[in-house]
Amino acid sequence: MIMAARLAGPRPQPPRAGQPDVLDGTVSTVGSYDDDLRFAHVLADAADDITVRRFRALDLHVETKPDLTPVSDADRATEDSLRNVLRRARPRDAVLGEETGRSGSGPRCWVIDPIDGTKNYVRGVPVWATLIGLMDGDEVMVGVVSAPALSRRWWAGVGGGAWTGRSLTKATRCQVSGVTKLSDASFSYSGIGGWAEKGRLDGFLSLAQSVWRTRAFGDFWSHMLVAEGAVDISAEPEVSLWDLAALQVIVQEAGGRFTDLSGTATPQGGSVVCTNGHLHDEVLAQLAENHPA
Repeated sequence: MIMAARLAGPRPQPPRAGQPDVLDGTVSTVGSYDDDLRFAHVLADAADDITVRRFRALDLHVETKPDLTPVSDADRATEDSLRNVLRRARPRDAVLGEETGRSGSGPRCWVIDPIDGTKNYVRGVPVWATLIGLMDGDEVMVGVVSAPALSRRWWAGVGGGAWTGRSLTKATRCQVSGVTKLSDASFSYSGIGGWAEKGRLDGFLSLAQSVWRTRAFGDFWSHMLVAEGAVDISAEPEVSLWDLAALQVIVQEAGGRFTDLSGTATPQGGSVVCTNGHLHDEVLAQLAENHPA
């Protein structure tokens, strides 16, 4: 478990203000998000306590949701726990979670995916994480990704850089790669099926055949590897806000670009493309191949 008493990295600068909030129509007047980033680590510690204890538990209960994706008792318990903490510590903030939707109102909204990679989690694969993001208006200001089974955590606040490590006192700064040619690039994704369902399989295969290396690291990990510079491109054709909010600020603070498939820099576009920045426009063009505008 990562203790949140000391925060690595420089203090974030005041965020940009005045952006309209697609969730609530306003922005707050908060000038710094240092305390929120520290608090996000406290939330991540609480999540780790539950998810690690239930991982590979013989009595783990798994159900199928209406969208045919699995949900475990650990998903629900984790989200419920974080909501309870937020209700006490941030009563004025809204909360959006994968399992129980949105509660509260106002410009500040905590966006939570209690277990990103539930299919891995329920099969005993250690690639899963709790994603915690704070949006103020339509911008993500704070993001924490905690993957305790990998003994890793990634985090960022606007203006403070992106960081990773096993603990806050043993952190290193994230920086995207300097690769400038697709033929030298590494591309990670989650699966092929979604690309076919969205009518974008041709573009996906075109990109896969243009790069140096492809691997399906999947889910949050693909995008965090872009932030670290270990992978140059990651993309998913169908995702939700809770899958992306925490990731956007980390990738951008690491120097990368984070957009949907249309090229809009948002976590709310229903798709995601992350790159080191150098390759982004070319990647978007490849993924759009044979897809009507």
